[in-house]
Amino acid sequence: MSDVQQSFDAHQILDAVLTGAPEASGALATVRPEVLAQTRSAYDALYRAPQALPARVLHALAAVTADWQGSGVLADWHRAQGASPELTAADPLSSDPALAALRDQVDLLSISPALATLADQQQLTAVGHDSRTVVLISQLVAFESYLQRLVAGLAALHGLDLPSADAPTRTPRSRGRVAAHGGATPTGRTRPAAFTRDQLQWEPWIPVPSEDELTEEQRASFASKASTNSVYFRMLSLTPGVTRARSELDNAIFLPRDGMPKAERELAAAVTSKVNDCIYCASVHARKAAGFSKREEEVDALLAAQLERNADWISADLAPLAEGQDERWSAIVTAAAELSRPRPALGAAHLEALRAQGLDDHEITDLLTASAFFAWANRLMLSLGDPSLPDAA
Repeated sequence: MSDVQQSFDAHQILDAVLTGAPEASGALATVRPEVLAQTRSAYDALYRAPQALPARVLHALAAVTADWQGSGVLADWHRAQGASPELTAADPLSSDPALAALRDQVDLLSISPALATLADQQQLTAVGHDSRTVVLISQLVAFESYLQRLVAGLAALHGLDLPSADAPTRTPRSRGRVAAHGGATPTGRTRPAAFTRDQLQWEPWIPVPSEDELTEEQRASFASKASTNSVYFRMLSLTPGVTRARSELDNAIFLPRDGMPKAERELAAAVTSKVNDCIYCASVHARKAAGFSKREEEVDALLAAQLERNADWISADLAPLAEGQDERWSAIVTAAAELSRPRPALGAAHLEALRAQGLDDHEITDLLTASAFFAWANRLMLSLGDPSLPDAA
């Protein structure tokens, strides 16, 4: 447990993360300042800047995500910001098909992002939502998934209990689906059938601005991450304020040379991608983990681990992910996996295992933020397009 005096609770941690309130500032001592700054910038861009949807709708959809993911702290926060009761209620929304489609999408992405399909996007557009709104909803659920895990990780680090939220009683439309591994994408390319370190392609399900159509604000939103020939970042530029904060947050978590070794931050990203069943993200970050660590066999063992999944595509048993790893990597893999569950389950025993391997609280926080960030990254990749094998030369 941290030596910081615990004169705060999890609600105060969230308040300190988002507003800089001093009551729980000690809980943030191990978080990189730029990580905090860009987390606040992303929140402001989503909820305090003009968007395609009213703030009361956005806060309500965020509260729905918190309910599904078990975060009483975030559920309380967003309801207090004026969330629409119509959207947060369990009742059907038959009187407003446009709002009902948004909530259906939030239900899906909150718990089972790997089950999202092109047909789900088409349901959104069929009731009048444009590409900007489609990306906005994915960004909202993805950001909230990151934020919940940041707060949950910090609370665990300080030995605090987290208030829980009850999951909605309705059945998500994804129930009983199986994720699409293999087969053809909508454009006829081949989806990868298994996890791999090989380089993959990715194609969007929605119209994406061409390079010539980008505004300067859109270009700036991902200039620190990619060139304008990246179809993925051109798509995300439809929400430029959020994307700019996200791009800088990504760099703040993964580029520093101090703290947790880069190989292990990349390992955490690959683990999260396995839990969420994101083949594309796992390929990128497993490749980086193997490159930095020179431990290809251990990384390949992680990718090859088989996870049994239920009717919502959730795996109860994550132990196979750590099989074949040494004690340090096993502790890292287990902690990242437990934080990445749809309802995070990181606890004191997982943190003690990390400390027993010599990780201090700053390094553990690097692990927490790397895993939390990929709750965001995976949901964008999984909900907005398909991975595919490289085109033949």
